[in-house]
Amino acid sequence: MKKLGTTPVFLTSISSILGAILFLRLGMATGELGFYGVIAIIVLAHMITIPTALAISELATNTRVEGGGEYFIMSRSFGLKIGSTIGITLFLSQAISIAFYIIAFAEAFYPFFNWFSETYGWELPRQVVSVPTLLILAYIVLKRGLGSSIKLLYIINILLVVALALFFLGKPLASTGSEAMQITGNNFGFFNRDKFFIIFAICFPAFTGMTAGVGLSGDLRNPGRSIPIGTMLGTLTGLVVYTLVVWKFAVSASPQELLGDQLIMSRIALLGALVIPVGLITCTSSAALGFMMVAPRTLQAIARDRTFPFRRLNIFFSRGRGQAREPRNASLISFAIAFVFILLGDVNSVAAIISMFFLITYGTMCLSSFLNHFGSPPSYRPRFRSRWFLSLAGFVLSMWVMFMIDPLYTVVSYMVIILIYLYLERTNKDKKGLVNIFKGALFQLNRHLQVYMQKSRSSMEKEEWRPAALCMSLHSFDRPKVLEMMKWISRQHGFGTYFHLIEGYYSQKTHTEAQEMLARLVETQREEGGTLYIDTMISPSYTSAIAQAIQAPSISGMENNMVIFEYAKDRPRELHRILENVNLVRAGNFDVGIYAVSDRPVDPANGIHVWMSDIDDVNTNFMILLGYIILSHPTWRHSHIKIFITSLRGYVAEVKEELRRRIEAGRLPITMNNIEIVVVDENHPLSRVVETFSREAGLTIFGFPAEIVRHPNPVAFFSEFNGIGDVLFVNSLKKKEIT
Repeated sequence: MKKLGTTPVFLTSISSILGAILFLRLGMATGELGFYGVIAIIVLAHMITIPTALAISELATNTRVEGGGEYFIMSRSFGLKIGSTIGITLFLSQAISIAFYIIAFAEAFYPFFNWFSETYGWELPRQVVSVPTLLILAYIVLKRGLGSSIKLLYIINILLVVALALFFLGKPLASTGSEAMQITGNNFGFFNRDKFFIIFAICFPAFTGMTAGVGLSGDLRNPGRSIPIGTMLGTLTGLVVYTLVVWKFAVSASPQELLGDQLIMSRIALLGALVIPVGLITCTSSAALGFMMVAPRTLQAIARDRTFPFRRLNIFFSRGRGQAREPRNASLISFAIAFVFILLGDVNSVAAIISMFFLITYGTMCLSSFLNHFGSPPSYRPRFRSRWFLSLAGFVLSMWVMFMIDPLYTVVSYMVIILIYLYLERTNKDKKGLVNIFKGALFQLNRHLQVYMQKSRSSMEKEEWRPAALCMSLHSFDRPKVLEMMKWISRQHGFGTYFHLIEGYYSQKTHTEAQEMLARLVETQREEGGTLYIDTMISPSYTSAIAQAIQAPSISGMENNMVIFEYAKDRPRELHRILENVNLVRAGNFDVGIYAVSDRPVDPANGIHVWMSDIDDVNTNFMILLGYIILSHPTWRHSHIKIFITSLRGYVAEVKEELRRRIEAGRLPITMNNIEIVVVDENHPLSRVVETFSREAGLTIFGFPAEIVRHPNPVAFFSEFNGIGDVLFVNSLKKKEIT
């Protein structure tokens, strides 16, 4: 079969847009809501459909397009999981649309049904027309294929243009000028606002036909050109025509007449008794024919991708007939779904169902388009470009309108969508999905945030201090407490970066070892739900590794401001290389923490003990802040902080007075109730005093002066506190102001 150009895309779209709603319900909507109310519906509907059309058009120029229309474009652009999820709802929308337009087709015989009722005294069901019509159109599609259907579209659209032209040439129903002015005044308003979304649900299918032509993608000569042009031209043409038709209704009949006769167009149009029923017949049959061509091709494409759980089902639906691979089996299931809805529904109820199906489909399309556009993967290079904010607006509006129509249905619909996606996620783990799109979007967001935070760094330094801690250890697997400490500090109020150090030179062997170590550590954090960023570092020495780490930028966007060393209390020799690097770290303006790990299990119920000296003003706020930051971690949720201040005998009163002044001035974020003053003697070791009060503490925090590292035996100071559990020694570069 010869490939098609742009015109069939336009004709399929416009014949679906200018369909049943235009002839049967637009007059009713004008009488119910007024001119401006219906214009509001048209504008709101196009604020959803135009972003969707733009998204589809953009995607069609980014990938090679084959059969399956919107489904193929979505699945190849966003991955099989997302494409199939949208594709299933899209197929159902299209199949039910067949029923909708055939039900509307039967309404063209409204005068005949009235005559039959008046003559014989009982109502003739509309199915006596709609069911045979379905069978006839199904025969045309199955027997003659796409070529005959396209030829029929040309004839139908010519008749549609003639019907609309004669409608606009028709005169108002009022016979005098004053009555005409009264009609105009009655209709030019916005009333019955409480029915706005009910009428919207009934009218929205009128605007969903804009993507009908996309379903011909597999039969187009140049889909990347024909789909954007045909789709957008059909959408904009429909917008203009609907606006003009509403204006014509508003100036041609009173609200009572518009509400009382669903075929009011036939009374307004020139030769309307003949032309309008013919126009309704042509537009509804063409729209039904369009969806009869599109829906099976969507189902066929879904089955070709083996989306359904049963192999035989995929083979059955994907099977095609002839050289053009006409989707015969997929057509049969599409027509069967349409047949069920023809038997069960009327125009209004089926229209509302279609609206909800299309709204959720379009909303999901726009969301996926927004995420993909915002993520900007290198492979995304469409020749036709939309804007990300239009796709975002389309998603938000579609969800909002769905909630306004029926909140319960909206929640249930999105739950079904999520369940379908989760099933596809489970059965197609190797295929691209939502995670891939979110990764791209998060990458872009992080990129912008990093640049923004770098530019804002000078102002951030003046704000309240928060930790951006850096830790490096050789003992990640035999000292899990080190990772725990970093998680306590970084969970809520700051950020933490942990490096597992591999001492040696960079080589293929050490690189492989580093990757294996990283995978093990990340997996551990995934199981525990940690928020700590973990990496590995290969370096020939501990000092060179520290120098590399403190110069590396933080992935959080804020500069690292704290380095935490760690050592085991039963291995005090490890302290030597830590203390050798304290001055190196302080040269980079970092606060310092030295975590002394004991062999005791941490018991948060025993609290955090903070020990301060009455003369150590620099470390005071820093220790208190760290204590409260650690306390915010779930591990310490039911714990508490106890603050001890040491004072020489005879100076207790002075210490109390100084504490009171500092608390009143806001220089200490505590009250006197949290503080216990401990009297120490000059000749009595501080470690003995601490051991008396903090032997069972879950964690003890000490401040130490920077000068300690220049002491002849600095290790002695840190080794004195082996009689208690874990200890965090800290040294603040400068006094922390607490606001």
